[in-house]
Amino acid sequence: MLLVVLLLLAGLPRFASLYNVVLVTSILMYIILTQSWVLFSGPTGYMSLATAAFFGVGIYTAAILGWKLPLPVVIVTAGLLSSLLALVVGALTLRLRGIYFIIFTLGLVELIKNVVLWHAIKFTGARGRFVVLVDNNTIYYLMLFILVVLLLTTYLIRRSRYGLAMRSIGEDEEAAAHVGVNVTMVKVITFAISASFMGAVGAIIATRWTYIDPYIAFKSLYSFMPVLMAIFGGMGQLYGPILGAAVFAYLEEVLITKFPYYYMLLFGVILLVTILYLPDGLVGLVQRLRRGGWARGQHANT
Repeated sequence: MLLVVLLLLAGLPRFASLYNVVLVTSILMYIILTQSWVLFSGPTGYMSLATAAFFGVGIYTAAILGWKLPLPVVIVTAGLLSSLLALVVGALTLRLRGIYFIIFTLGLVELIKNVVLWHAIKFTGARGRFVVLVDNNTIYYLMLFILVVLLLTTYLIRRSRYGLAMRSIGEDEEAAAHVGVNVTMVKVITFAISASFMGAVGAIIATRWTYIDPYIAFKSLYSFMPVLMAIFGGMGQLYGPILGAAVFAYLEEVLITKFPYYYMLLFGVILLVTILYLPDGLVGLVQRLRRGGWARGQHANT
C-alpha cells in the first residue's frame, strides 16, 4: 500500500493543480519531520524538542549557500551540519534523562535563535535574509526523495540489531547497559541520523519561502508539531507517524483557512479527544477496526 501511495505521489504534479502540489509538499515536510523525530524518540523514549534547531540550521544553510552552490549540494551540506550539531549536543546531553533532557533541547532552540539574531543584527544590520527561489515541482520531488530515503533508513534500522538496541534502551536503559549495549553511542548516533533529515528538509522548504529570519527558521512550533503528530498517528507501526502527520497537516490547512482565529483551540480539542479515547493514536484505531472485522468474519463463518 505504501508503494502504491508513493507511485501516486510521484505522478501528482502531472495532474494536480499548483495549490495541491504546494499543499502536499507541506504535508510531506511534516511527515519527514515527524518520522525523523520518531526515529530517535520513538524507540528510546527520549522526548526531544530540538527539531526546530536542526530544521532551522537547514533553512539557514540554504539561505547562505543557496546562491553559491547547486541545490543538491546545499541539501547534503544542511543534513551534515545538522547531524554534526546533533552529535555535539547528543554527546553532551544524552546522559540526561526525563524532564532535564526535554528542557535542554527546548532551550537549545531558543539559544540558537537568539545567537543567530544577534549575529545578523550586529554584523549584517538586518534581521533576515533572502533565499534563492526554486520552482514548486523541483521542491516537491526533492521532498518526496528525502521521504523515501528516510522510510528506507527507518525500516532498515528497525529490523537491525541497532534497532533492537534502541528498543532495549527505551524499555530499560540500565538493563541494556548491563548486557553490553553502548547506550550513549547508540543514542548519539541515532540522534544525529534523525537530525540530518530534519536539516535536509529545512534546506528544501527554505527555497519556497523567499525570505527567512530567526523567528521563522527556529520557530518552536516545529519542535512541538512532530510530537503532536506522532501521538495523533501512533508510534507502534511504521505508517503511524506518516498517517498522523498527513491527517494533522491537512487539518491544519483546513482549520487555518476556515477558522483562522480558533484553529489552535480546535487542535487542542482534537488532541484531548485523541489522548483520552485513542491512546495508541490512529494506528490503534485501525488495529481495533481490523480485529473487529476479523472477529465478525470468524463469527459469520461459524
